[in-house]
Parts: sequence; C-alpha cells; structure tokens
Amino acid sequence: MVTVVYAVYFKQYIVGGYTIDIFGLQRNPGDLFWGLGSALSMLIVGFTSPIMGATADFSNKKKPLLFLYSMVCILATIALFGLKNGMIWQGVFLFVTANVGFEGALVFYNGFLPQITTRQNIGKISGYGFAMGYVGSLISLLMAMPYANMALAANDLSLMRPAFVWAGLFFFVFSLPLYVFVKEKAISVKQNKRNSLKAGYRRIRHTLKRVREIPQITRFLTAYFIYIDGVNTVIYFSGIYASDSLGFSMAEVIQFFAIVQASAISGSYIFGFLTDKLGAKKTINVTLFLWMGVIVGGALSFSAFTFYFVGLAAGIAMGSSQAASRAFMGQLIPQGREAEFYGFYALTGKFSAVLGPLFFGITSTLTGSQRLAVLSVLLFFITGYLLLRRVDDGLSIK
Repeated sequence: MVTVVYAVYFKQYIVGGYTIDIFGLQRNPGDLFWGLGSALSMLIVGFTSPIMGATADFSNKKKPLLFLYSMVCILATIALFGLKNGMIWQGVFLFVTANVGFEGALVFYNGFLPQITTRQNIGKISGYGFAMGYVGSLISLLMAMPYANMALAANDLSLMRPAFVWAGLFFFVFSLPLYVFVKEKAISVKQNKRNSLKAGYRRIRHTLKRVREIPQITRFLTAYFIYIDGVNTVIYFSGIYASDSLGFSMAEVIQFFAIVQASAISGSYIFGFLTDKLGAKKTINVTLFLWMGVIVGGALSFSAFTFYFVGLAAGIAMGSSQAASRAFMGQLIPQGREAEFYGFYALTGKFSAVLGPLFFGITSTLTGSQRLAVLSVLLFFITGYLLLRRVDDGLSIK
C-alpha cells in the first residue's frame, strides 16, 4: 500500500490533474501531499512510540492492543475503497490513520518475540519473520494484479478500489493465528499502569543520557538517522516516480516491485554473509555506495529496461543496509542493555522517516521535476557515509 498501490493511486487518481499556484507557476501538489502524509504519520508514531512501548512492557495486554492498532490499520485500508477523485484530504487522513495503526501495531507485535524464542534462536526467528513479510508483500501484489490489468485495459484507475478491500482482509485473516494460538505470558511488574505515559518518556530520557556516554553509538545513530532517511524516501516515492516520470502503468509498477521484493530477499542473505566476512561497517559502506548508484541511475533512467536494473540494485541495497545497520548497532551496544538501546535505535528510525519524504515532496513540487527530487536524496547517502566514517568499529566497548 505504501510503496506501490496506494501511493500511485493517490497521486494519479485522487489528486489527478489538480494544481496549485506556487510563485505564479501551476504545480501538481501530489508529491507534496504524499510527503506530508508520510512525514506526519511517522511523526505521530515517533512521539507515541515511548507510550506504546511502556504500555506493552507494563500492562500485560499486548495482544488486545495489537488487535486494536491492527484493526485501525485494517479498517482505514478498507475505507480507501470509498475515495473518489478530488478527495485529497480524506485520502491523506486515511493513509495517515492506516500507517499509524500499522507502525503502532509493530510495537506490540515485536514484544512477542522474546516470549516465543530463546537467546539462541531469536535472530533466526526474527529473520524468518522478515522473510515471511516479504512473502506476504509478494502475495498482496499478486492479489492486486488482476485489478491493475482491468484498470489498464479500461484506462480507469478507479477499478483498483477492490484491491484495498482485499489488502485489508488479507491483513486481518493472517493476523488471526496470533490471536488464537500465541499465548501471552504474564509478566510481573511493579510499575503502576497509570504511570506508563511517564514511564515511557522517562525511559527515553534515561536511554538518551546513556547513549551520550558512548560516543561511538552517538556517532553511528547520527549517521544512521541520515542515511536511513534516504532509504525511507526511496520506499515512499519509488512507485510514484516509476508511474509519473517513466510512464509505468499500475500493472507495470506492481510487476516491477514484485521483482524488487525478490531481490531484497536475496540481498539480505548475500549481505548477511558479507557482514560476517567484512564486518558490519564495511558492509554498510558498500550498501551506501550501492544506494548512491541507485539514485544516480534512477534519475538518469529514461526507459523501463534501465530502471529494472536500478530496481534490482535498490532491492539488494534495501534489505542489506537495514540488516547490516542492525548488526552494527548490536556490536556497539554494551552487553545487558540490548533491549533498551535497540528501542532507542528503532525510535531513531521512526523519526528519520519524517524529513526525507517531506524534502522530496517540496523539491518535486517547487521545481516541477521528480528527477531533481530524486537527485536531492543523494545528499542523505553521501552525508550518512561521511558521518559513518567517524565511527570506530574496532573499539571494544562491551
């Protein structure tokens, strides 16, 4: 929904030919509105994550809260069916609502991982979860394909509307096994549940203080904040770019991203091996150079043939940069403080998804060129690379 189907549907059909006046120039604000919606949803998640995390830790009610947030996402996704051309703010509102519901649900979903694994296999089980997520993405794309073909044949994107209903139902059906078969273990805590709000932000302040005591983590998180923002921007706008600047139909966009998903799976495995051989920092550097090539290649692509090669490289870089970053963070975290620091690492990732999409949307709207907006994302990867060079990966701090 975020990367492919609804992103293109929103820009091409909901916003359509609507224009606004900017300094006497008529511009289509689709990229700007999409960037605003993306930034707003992640800003809300970033500010509420400490509350949700503390609630998950102290309430012993992860399953009901997971169900609540999931249903918010599911119902908002199904409600996209009712959108019509010109219903821009309704479209932004439903997207923000669905994205907040999904990202919020992940907080409680991730909280089950330590309860269903051991220290010896937690990484493997977590990896299986990501792999199944990619499989789910591929299945969802295949479900949307018949509607994309009908929309292409009739030259009418409104025929894509049933795909939103199926996406919501797909989410609901495959969430049921968790509610039925996974038992939530009761955890004894002394924390007063009514103070979970204060506890969440108190924990963030405490972790921030500890992070500052370890310069290498501070430097890494600064670099990570910048370059992962570039990754998030590519995720939010690549579908729109393929349809607008390269003339891909909805069906072609779906086919393209099915291939990207497959390359992301293979990239995660290949670079996971390289991470063990080269080290996490060197692997991240390799992926950042790969991302720089993706950005330049994407901006200079004028045919589907060349853009497919760019997409394959982006898929490989996508999974590998995230996996290597998580591994590098694990090397820097002092033993016994993994949960605390990984929580802050995740929070950094949430806030990093605010600036890039907004920057892309503003650049595209002001210049009237998505290609210039794509090139602007290069700044995030170059800056991230330069900042990462300051991190000492040979310093033992554990």
